[in-house]
Amino acid sequence: MKKVILSLAVIAGITLTSCKNEIKKEAETTNSEVLQDIAMTDISFGVKGNCSMCKKTIEKAVNGVEGVEAANWDVDKKKIDVSFDGSKTDVMAIHKAIAASGYDTEKLAGDEEAYKNLPDCCQYDHSMAMNQMGEMSAEDHSGHNH
Repeated sequence: MKKVILSLAVIAGITLTSCKNEIKKEAETTNSEVLQDIAMTDISFGVKGNCSMCKKTIEKAVNGVEGVEAANWDVDKKKIDVSFDGSKTDVMAIHKAIAASGYDTEKLAGDEEAYKNLPDCCQYDHSMAMNQMGEMSAEDHSGHNH
């Protein structure tokens, strides 16, 4: 009888320990997911460029930065939206990657040698405005007569 009671106690102890470990693992997973969500940062800034080939090159440069989750450059607005893990990279690393590919950003001028190697259609005017709102710029007078 003592052996039966002792066996039941051992089995109950093992079962309780096993359940506690499963609950602990689930809590650790939830905590790491929350921390990952907290570390994600979304930014938008201007990047000069002309066409869909520019879009491909700019987005490839940004997606090559460790920690970048998503990048979308808008051809018309000359603006990029980036989502990245702030614990793995920072805003300047993203600007540097774009500049290294030959494109000007709001903070950095593009690498001149990389710019010269861009296809002709991608060699933008360096004085181009980065129209982030998608609205007509103040210098664009095409909508009315003077």
